[in-house]
Amino acid sequence: MTVVAPRLTVERRLLREHDLVIALDEVGRGALAGPVAVGAAVLDARCARRRIPEGLRDSKLVTELRRPELAQRAAGWVVASSVGSATPGEIDEVGIIRALGLAAVRAIQALDGVDPFAAETVVILDGNHDYVSPVAGPGLNVRTIVKADRDCASAAAASVIAKVSRDSYMAELHDETPMYEWARNKGYASPLHRAAIREHGLSRHHRASWAIADAPTLF
Repeated sequence: MTVVAPRLTVERRLLREHDLVIALDEVGRGALAGPVAVGAAVLDARCARRRIPEGLRDSKLVTELRRPELAQRAAGWVVASSVGSATPGEIDEVGIIRALGLAAVRAIQALDGVDPFAAETVVILDGNHDYVSPVAGPGLNVRTIVKADRDCASAAAASVIAKVSRDSYMAELHDETPMYEWARNKGYASPLHRAAIREHGLSRHHRASWAIADAPTLF
């Protein structure tokens, strides 16, 4: 199957009326353990005239080996980038959709020198549901775009940056809980991960309210 490279068609159109585009994309939504994370990448007209980093794609379409270097180049291409997250405890408490909103707002707040509520700023959100505005409050100009991480270069950049950040965090947790093999599965529901939950129970990094809630809590 031929993979179509993302373009800047949407961003350039939006930048005719706005000074900045903030692209958001989430990773870790379906994992059994670890945080959910949202990446943010900011473009202005100058960035939109530059060449898109070679090989930039939605993170799901980039091999794990290539992602760190690509994320570094993507971060150097955009005006600013950041990653926000919501913890497993927050996911259990407020649900995944609200947690995504928390992570997105934290990512936006971490962008240096960017006012997301300014009239000249517009937000591209991958997907068809605006989970950001209910947390951010009124005044944020959010445009939901289905498959933005596939078609929009700014959203692809946000995707790769967020994926590398979350994967690195899950690999760090591996030493604390090696039985779950998070360095390999990054908290997703691999057969070995599920088997480890059945044998060892849940750690404090698991989302206890999910379908694994009937497993015993270990620590």
